[in-house]
Amino acid sequence: MRQSAPVLVLLFCAAIAQAQEPRLKPPAHAPGLAGAPVTINADRIEGYANREASAIGNAELRQDDVSITADRLRYLYATDEVEASGGVRLERGGDRLSGTGLRLRVHDNVGQFDHAEYEFARPGRGGYAPVTTRGAASVIKLEGKDRYHLENATLTTCKPGNNDWYLEVGELDLDMTRDLGVARRGKLVFKGAPIAYVPWIDFPLHDQRKTGFLPPTIGSSGKSGVEISTPFYVNLAPNRDLTVTPRELSKRGLQLTTQFRYLDRNYDGDARLEEMSNDRVRNISRYAATFQHNQRFSSKLSGYLNLNKVSDDNYFRDLSSRINITSQTTLPREGVLTYGGGWWTATARAQRFQTLQDPVNPVIEPYGRMPQFTLNATRQYVGGMDLALASEYVKFYHPTSVIGSRVTLYPSASLPLILPGAYLTPKLGFHSTSYSLERNVADSPDTIRRALPIASVDGGLTFERDASFIGQKFRQTLEPRLYYLYVPYRDQSKIPLFDTGLADFNYAQIFSENLFNGGDRIADANQLTVAATTRILTPSSGQEVLKATFGQRYYFQNQRVALDSATPTRTDKTSDFLAALSGRVSRHWSVDSALQYNPHRNFFDRLGVGARFQPESSKILNLGYRFTRDSLNQVDVSTQWPLGGAWYGVGRYNYSMRDNRLVEGLGGFEYNAGCWIGRIVLQRFAAATGSFTSAVFVQLELNGFSRIGSNPLETLKRSIPGYGRLNQTRPDSQPFDFYE
Repeated sequence: MRQSAPVLVLLFCAAIAQAQEPRLKPPAHAPGLAGAPVTINADRIEGYANREASAIGNAELRQDDVSITADRLRYLYATDEVEASGGVRLERGGDRLSGTGLRLRVHDNVGQFDHAEYEFARPGRGGYAPVTTRGAASVIKLEGKDRYHLENATLTTCKPGNNDWYLEVGELDLDMTRDLGVARRGKLVFKGAPIAYVPWIDFPLHDQRKTGFLPPTIGSSGKSGVEISTPFYVNLAPNRDLTVTPRELSKRGLQLTTQFRYLDRNYDGDARLEEMSNDRVRNISRYAATFQHNQRFSSKLSGYLNLNKVSDDNYFRDLSSRINITSQTTLPREGVLTYGGGWWTATARAQRFQTLQDPVNPVIEPYGRMPQFTLNATRQYVGGMDLALASEYVKFYHPTSVIGSRVTLYPSASLPLILPGAYLTPKLGFHSTSYSLERNVADSPDTIRRALPIASVDGGLTFERDASFIGQKFRQTLEPRLYYLYVPYRDQSKIPLFDTGLADFNYAQIFSENLFNGGDRIADANQLTVAATTRILTPSSGQEVLKATFGQRYYFQNQRVALDSATPTRTDKTSDFLAALSGRVSRHWSVDSALQYNPHRNFFDRLGVGARFQPESSKILNLGYRFTRDSLNQVDVSTQWPLGGAWYGVGRYNYSMRDNRLVEGLGGFEYNAGCWIGRIVLQRFAAATGSFTSAVFVQLELNGFSRIGSNPLETLKRSIPGYGRLNQTRPDSQPFDFYE
């Protein structure tokens, strides 16, 4: 859930905590009101037995986990009170208070510190470094266990001697028992200049959620101008919250966003509504709505809702600054029920889509499933065999094209034969499909049936040997694999295409039973797949260091089943050659590459090469090249790199050589001052064919306190794989070092 610390504090995680080991001195003992002994050390101790004790010179008082040191202190036995003066210091754990004078009832923790300085430590969370909050106050009143009142106080997370930023308040109340802080007459100062005035604010302690304003965000985009968002967070309950965000766009007007989130033992969800009553650029009213809900009715029955709608085709391209959102073309609206019966699973689904059209590149609206029912079952070791059933009933909906229903039954049986270092799995199934169609084309039947057997044999071996590379000992495997598939031909040219397309040709697909996705086409096959994998493993842990694979299909007959009349069928006797290499090639270099080579025409159909150089956290260089014949030819370079001192550069250059245009460009700087980080990032990306979106992110992050400005972290993490936040103790992506 979202934290609610506004432009102010997530403040002191603990007040006064445990003590460090003191010097050894001649001790004096008092019982203390709570029964815990009070121990006093000093150069000279004098007083009256069971009444009072005065300690002079290097004086120290200890009770439980509290340590008080001073030049002079006086302890009253009857009231458990201590008065200290001259270099007074109070310690508990890593937290410290120091000042000129202290009056304190030790057991009750009631008293006053004069002209005090403090340091409160709290551990880092979520991979962030531990944070120490420090400051000064004219008076710190201790008002009971874990309750404090500070007057004329400052607060910062910068190290002593560095006051790049600090919060200055007239009064500050901290109630650790209720996780609540209240500040009055406050201002936030950065580099000597006030950047925010807060007459009154309350905020949570210990990273708890609380109602209040969140830090505002300020940004800019080419299509909307300057953007200012001021979120207001409402903590409705421990498992529910509401965020209302007015977002002013200088070119377009005011947009209001409302997000409601909820979480329970058996359900959770997220509802979001965005509304702009008048877009001054397009002169229309615009909105977007999203609702997602997960429900667990019982240990076996669960449900899911995903509803999305926008007012117009250009909503995301105009109003979003994220490339993955602006490229959306279909918005699902679906509800799903799933029942798991152990060895069988049944689902019911209703699904439709809103299609967002790009006038330059129109999108074909997909079919809706209204409804869809599936039943899938698997029983293993039934008489030594594995039995399976895949079945479906679905009714397809479309506003203009042919519609109808499809019933599919596909029972199968396989016999896994497994030996050490070898396996062989013959499989036989029978696929039956029936169609009932409406609005069909002329001269095509309204009822179509298709039935055919599917037979396959899958086998493989595993060999191992000890090997040595670059002076290191490893274990190498060699894993050859053969997969034979036979599917007889059936004429399917009269069957419409509801949900079917040509599957992506890759290493996993060459071991599949069908070269099509969906149920409207089943390709005839009489083919053998030959493949092998070799792995380099660490001998001690078996961790994979490097993996290389290659594979190719051999066809014993020409393909006859085509996707449609415009798609040619295969006549080659072998498929394209597939190969891939991935893993760590040295201590700092890793690679991930794959290729698809056509041996008949002597060219690459697809090629992807990626390399990463990462010698340390927040120091990374990614190099990539992607090529797909007739559709893709891109270079991609991204980096986060120290420039010297506290400066870091971030950038990405993704360019399409096929289209001669920039796909995404990003550049900026980060400055890590230790207790604060500054970021400025410029981004430009293709939102649609012939259209670009630009955005500017400026952010000031005060460590352990708050972030001010527009947040580029999500954009940086998506655009620069392996990007590390500068104030984290561990990076988001840290590869295991095999070369130590």
